Amino acid sequence: MNTMTTAYQVQRATRSSLAGLSLLGVLLVALISLPFWADRALMRLVVEFAYYLALAQMWNLLAGYAGLVSVGQQAFVGLGGYLLFVLATSFGIPPLLAVPLCGLLVALLAVPTALVLFRLRGAYFAIGTWVVAEVFRLGMAQVSSLGGGSGQSLPATIVRQIGNGRDEREMLIYFTALAIAVAAVLVIYLLLRSRQGLALTAIRDSEAASASLGVDNFRTKLMVYVLAAGCTGVIGALIFLQKLRISPDAAFSVQDWTAAVIFIVIIGGIGTLEGPIIGTLIYFVLRSCFAEFGSLYMIILGGVAVIMMLKAPQGVWGLVAERLGWQLFPMQRRLTGFS
Repeated sequence: MNTMTTAYQVQRATRSSLAGLSLLGVLLVALISLPFWADRALMRLVVEFAYYLALAQMWNLLAGYAGLVSVGQQAFVGLGGYLLFVLATSFGIPPLLAVPLCGLLVALLAVPTALVLFRLRGAYFAIGTWVVAEVFRLGMAQVSSLGGGSGQSLPATIVRQIGNGRDEREMLIYFTALAIAVAAVLVIYLLLRSRQGLALTAIRDSEAASASLGVDNFRTKLMVYVLAAGCTGVIGALIFLQKLRISPDAAFSVQDWTAAVIFIVIIGGIGTLEGPIIGTLIYFVLRSCFAEFGSLYMIILGGVAVIMMLKAPQGVWGLVAERLGWQLFPMQRRLTGFS
């Protein structure tokens, strides 16, 4: 009697949609050409869209793929912003060069933070991230050289280092924001298509099962946490490079940099790369329609989020993908066997 041994391997089940990639390519070309025909208001709106999209992708990487639900990502936005001011004003580093350096420094600061937070689980971890962000906010408010509680503005000499004239400065900031948004999507896409992405999927499904299969849960989560923190720090530096002024309340605002981002990801579809893109579009549309209603605007956003979580927890893109089978960034894998 012959016995045959079957070996298994994991393969990607789908390929990228040619039509979807073509659409993204056309959109990217349009965005690259935008500064040459659009006005300043539209350019600033696209910059804001870009950094909210990048922030949403980073939070989605944490919560949607690593199971690390954070309500304190504003800590890294604020740190990135303040480090930009320190590097530019105290060390004389050109602002645009300081932006990526801020990400590296924030990533280094995230390591000891993670070693503390990873002792917590579930809701305690989420609360812990918020506490850490508040500690950073209160700490920055006590540093008089950084403006204390009232904050500070970039000196005019530093602003002139960004570019010659207002038009050149805004164009450089625009292309930097666009590059950061594209890089955020690309980095996560490549990560999730790698072996580490497969490990993240296993951790999200079951930490106990992934550990039994040889996945180093702690190291994988630490890698994702530090990566998300560093990228968020870069985004924070960009945000306050555009604003040219920073203060503790603005830099560490949970409403601006975490609550809005969580709304974007939940509405668009958590655990997908397409979800934050759709969610950011929906957020900006709702904001333009209801921002004039004051506090009612936040109630509307909260109501939309609650309804979405109850009726379609997979988000808008989840509904689209389920019913139409569309995928711009396919991530599914399948187990194949061969003798």
